[in-house]
Amino acid sequence: MEWYALLTLGLIVLFALFLTGAPIFIAFLIVVLVGVATIIGSAGFPMLANSLLETTTTGSLAAIPLFILMGEILFRSGTMEVLFSSIDTLVGKVKGRQYVLVVALSAVFGALSGAAMAVAAMLGRAVMPGMVDRGYDKKISAGLILAGASLAPIIPPSLLAIIVGTLADVSISKLLISGIVPGLLLSGIFLVYVFIRIRFNPSLAPKFVESEYREATLLNKVKACFRCSPFLLVIFSVMGLIMLGVATPSESAATGVLGALLTAAIYRRLKWSMILESLKASVSVTAVILVIMAASKMFTELLAFSGTTAALVELVATLDLGWLAMLIVMLAVPFFLCMFIDTIAVMLLTIPIYQPIVSSLGFDAVWFWLLFLVNITLGAITPPFGYTLFAFKAVVPDMPLGQIYRASWSFVLLFVLGMALMIAFPPIVTFVPSLF
Repeated sequence: MEWYALLTLGLIVLFALFLTGAPIFIAFLIVVLVGVATIIGSAGFPMLANSLLETTTTGSLAAIPLFILMGEILFRSGTMEVLFSSIDTLVGKVKGRQYVLVVALSAVFGALSGAAMAVAAMLGRAVMPGMVDRGYDKKISAGLILAGASLAPIIPPSLLAIIVGTLADVSISKLLISGIVPGLLLSGIFLVYVFIRIRFNPSLAPKFVESEYREATLLNKVKACFRCSPFLLVIFSVMGLIMLGVATPSESAATGVLGALLTAAIYRRLKWSMILESLKASVSVTAVILVIMAASKMFTELLAFSGTTAALVELVATLDLGWLAMLIVMLAVPFFLCMFIDTIAVMLLTIPIYQPIVSSLGFDAVWFWLLFLVNITLGAITPPFGYTLFAFKAVVPDMPLGQIYRASWSFVLLFVLGMALMIAFPPIVTFVPSLF
């Protein structure tokens, strides 16, 4: 059977399994097992076992359970509530301050959790009802929360960046650091958009109400900064150590867990029951991720063994497309797939195929894979099946799903604008990593 027939058949079976609701790791394992038996035969099963062993013992992947544990400790300990009230005070008196508060909280929570669904659920539960009650535009409020939550996988530390870096064989440290400026850029674009909308339609934001926030005197702002200071320990113990070259991502993840424990202790919220719950949640999530990645590694080997990888590279080389057209096509495919399939599944499906093509086209690896990361993150808030949309809907049940869909589209276009700037000006992505 020709390589393209094998690839098409494998993808059809994989999509069919996804549509049945089968867990991602089950779907990948079925396709891999059938592929090994068909293409290689019984001699291929030791290769599968070796892939499982190699993936689960890869040192760089130790950062995954540790970052998950760090986020679980911060959320389950309730320390995020302190951060929420402190940032609320610091935002101060400004027209549309709740919009500004959402963006600020999204960026900070994203830097502490790395999970878009968790941030969307938390902000939807904690902020959305108050914004609606105060008269803020419901559509913009929902869209801003969804877009802000999508910054979490971009702003380091990011679990998705670690997975992408591992599968694509790119420096994880550089990929993590490369998300700093794009995350801030997107935050700025969101704020500019909101302020422009308010400028031309003041009714989108109510008049300032004193009861919206704690009195923002200089003393209260100093107190708020002091209350936030323990979280700087967590951020420095993760990204600070990486940027200084003191620690690898795995080592910084371990220090991040220590920083989270110290932060919970400082706020007197460190309990054994909370630690045990965090450990249980981290272990279950990590186990599923590692099994999925092991199956993906074998999927990559099957592509190479069947000649698909070499054929794809040769096919790209013969296409009469410029680099920009090729880049747009390569980003459009996962963008479309993420409308219907889980983000991690899309990553595991496309990265093995894209990796040799990226090399053959001569793209800067950090630049391309950061664009890829932003792109699939965007897919999670794109209708009809964006997972972040469903997480938000779960905590805001009174808002129709159709209204949530409409709220997301404006910010999808803002994300596309941000990506266009990153394509036009690559140093937005590459400058900071080049310093370290």
